[in-house]
Amino acid sequence: MTTESTAFATLPLSTAMLANLDALGYASMTPIQAQSLPVILRGQDLIAQAKTGSGKTAAFGIGLLNPINPRYFGCQALVLCPTRELADQVAKELRRLARAEDNIKILTLCGGVSLGPQIASLEHGAHIIVGTPGRIQQHLDKGTLVLDGLNTLVLDEADRMLDMGFFDAIASIIGKTPSRRQTLLFSATYPAGIEQLAADFMRKPQQVKVESLHADNQIEQRFIEIDPQQRLEAVTRVLGHYRPQSCVAFCFTKQQCEDVVAHLTAKGIVAQALHGDLEQRDRDQVLTMFANRSSSVLVATDVAARGLDIDGLDMVINVELARDAEIHVHRVGRTGRAGEKGVAVSLVAPAEGHRAQAIEDLQKSPLRWDQLDSLKNKGEPLLPLMSTLCIAAGRKDKLRPGDILGALTGDAGIPGKQVGKIAIFDFQAFVAVERPLAKQAMQRLNSGKIKGRSLKVRIV
Repeated sequence: MTTESTAFATLPLSTAMLANLDALGYASMTPIQAQSLPVILRGQDLIAQAKTGSGKTAAFGIGLLNPINPRYFGCQALVLCPTRELADQVAKELRRLARAEDNIKILTLCGGVSLGPQIASLEHGAHIIVGTPGRIQQHLDKGTLVLDGLNTLVLDEADRMLDMGFFDAIASIIGKTPSRRQTLLFSATYPAGIEQLAADFMRKPQQVKVESLHADNQIEQRFIEIDPQQRLEAVTRVLGHYRPQSCVAFCFTKQQCEDVVAHLTAKGIVAQALHGDLEQRDRDQVLTMFANRSSSVLVATDVAARGLDIDGLDMVINVELARDAEIHVHRVGRTGRAGEKGVAVSLVAPAEGHRAQAIEDLQKSPLRWDQLDSLKNKGEPLLPLMSTLCIAAGRKDKLRPGDILGALTGDAGIPGKQVGKIAIFDFQAFVAVERPLAKQAMQRLNSGKIKGRSLKVRIV
């Protein structure tokens, strides 16, 4: 591979964009940016194989902002994402990158919320739209979204969108875009469906691939051979031995998620399931509790966990080995980020030996095997630091984080440093407080007022 210069200034970008990148602390290009940006800025189609955390959002973000005309209020760039969480994350990053330009409007369109307000926002016009395929397709069918002026189409985490059954929706959306558009496809893995998308909808795409193996010193990987009937007990033993503050346990099916959660809950471990059948409201609650440290273990399917950006994840457990070695690398790469160390433990039944072999071949180094008997339980039950209070009001009730913090530190007399993250949704809000104070905080909030109103508060 040629050694590209990694300075953003080597790219044909506006002075304002370069100054903004500097202000955002983008010192030099990541490998995916250095490989893909020259191709994107030349206007060519691109297939890029790169995982979450590689800097891909900034790569396509800088690329799609480049040709935008701020004076034309039609949709000029469309980014399709598998989940609402990822769409929100991408939109947030694009807004930061767009600060260099005057008045670039970015809108997210995802399912799980009502169409009305989205239609109203669309009437005001938007330059860039980020959304999930199902909801984008609905707006196109209704005529509330028109893509006649589209320059750039981005398919982000394309492999996951295909896993989630969005092939037809994507094909239908592409059918409503101009044929002279630029198409950028980003994917962690490269299954057959991606080749089909590329063959059907892309013009002479350039391909770039960034190695996604992790630095061995960041992530300590352990493999443990088990009998299939030991699987649930093995998860408990791994948690008791390593005692992570936050852990994602990967399962294959919704049923396996539910079984693991039931087993852990019975052992007094606070665990919650994340799978595709959850209502958006429940999904918000599960993710909020995990992010604010009041749930220790998130038991998730690959599809449901895609697009999660979790800070400071201590550990990943593969309850069962992934069927594809690249998906294994992707799962494991969620721990040990941002210079922190992480641990990944994989449980392997005899029938999954060939999967372990495939991982060894991909990593080009022998796997480290441990015996289940060597894991020692370190005693105390594994309790999270925080508890979550749910308040029965939200954004639509004009509730703000400051109102909740004020009620807790003021009337309820809870010291500010013992209050954790606050998350506000349309009709409910969550606040984390240190576990020993949860009951007291709930009682005081229930007997007092928040923003001058009596609101119902419960411990989740």
